[in-house]
Amino acid sequence: MSINADQAGQRIDNFLLTRLKGAPRSLIYRILRKGEVRVNKGRIKPLYKLQAGDEVRIPPVRLSDKPTTKPSRSAIEVIAENILYEDKRLLVLNKPTGFAVHGGSGLSYGIIEALRTLFPNAPYLELVHRLDRDTSGCLLIAKKRSMLRFLHEQLREHRLRKQYLTLVKGLWQGGKQTINAPLRKNTLRSGERLVRVDDSGKAAISHFKPRATSDLASLMEVDLETGRTHQIRVHAAYSGHPIAGDEKYGEADFNQKMRNYGLKRLFLHASKISFALTPDSEETIEVQAPLETSLQHTLKQLDLIK
Repeated sequence: MSINADQAGQRIDNFLLTRLKGAPRSLIYRILRKGEVRVNKGRIKPLYKLQAGDEVRIPPVRLSDKPTTKPSRSAIEVIAENILYEDKRLLVLNKPTGFAVHGGSGLSYGIIEALRTLFPNAPYLELVHRLDRDTSGCLLIAKKRSMLRFLHEQLREHRLRKQYLTLVKGLWQGGKQTINAPLRKNTLRSGERLVRVDDSGKAAISHFKPRATSDLASLMEVDLETGRTHQIRVHAAYSGHPIAGDEKYGEADFNQKMRNYGLKRLFLHASKISFALTPDSEETIEVQAPLETSLQHTLKQLDLIK
């Protein structure tokens, strides 16, 4: 098949996910790795970005005959209740914790599948970026291919700004600090992703600013210049202040103490996002996602908010 202008600019792995409905990511990456997918008769890597006029060969793929589990009515209602902003080109969702952004890896569905069920007549719905399953907050979904390209352009040029709130271990001292530490992603045999600070990794820059502090824990604002996998979680741990409720990079003793204050999840929330709505205007829109009640309760128990 030939790639048209509307399809150009997206990564081949994401393109295949939309073409091979129901295919798990593991299958997508396997056929790419084996060279079964060809672009202009050549092998390509999963991060290859399609260009108008590219000729893509997709091999015959046998998908499971098992019926796909559809999002439950309650899940769809939760998603609908958490839409923060919507127009004809995009929507911003306050993603609840516990929801993956897409199905796969043992999950029957994710946010994007739930949205496609909620808006069955929408011709186009695609994730602009991703949030970890346990992270809540602002998630951008494009409703037009042109808007997806425009938002990706803003991401590349660092004009799309994302701010997070997180609770970290101990008393943060020294005010605002920038952590500039490259990150390297590894995938274990089990399929689990593990990220470490490594000089051979990709550049990663996070700006941490204390909002309220105590000897036990500190509430932090985090602004990102880059968007690496698990970036805030790894940078927080690297700074000596791991995130509360982080089972992968955190500290078990601290997590247990936070459970005594009512924390039952990873305390990481994408609280604010700002971006331009149109290419010909410098005016930006800012959308804020409120903290869920349980997180507010924990902060009140710690006397970090009133």
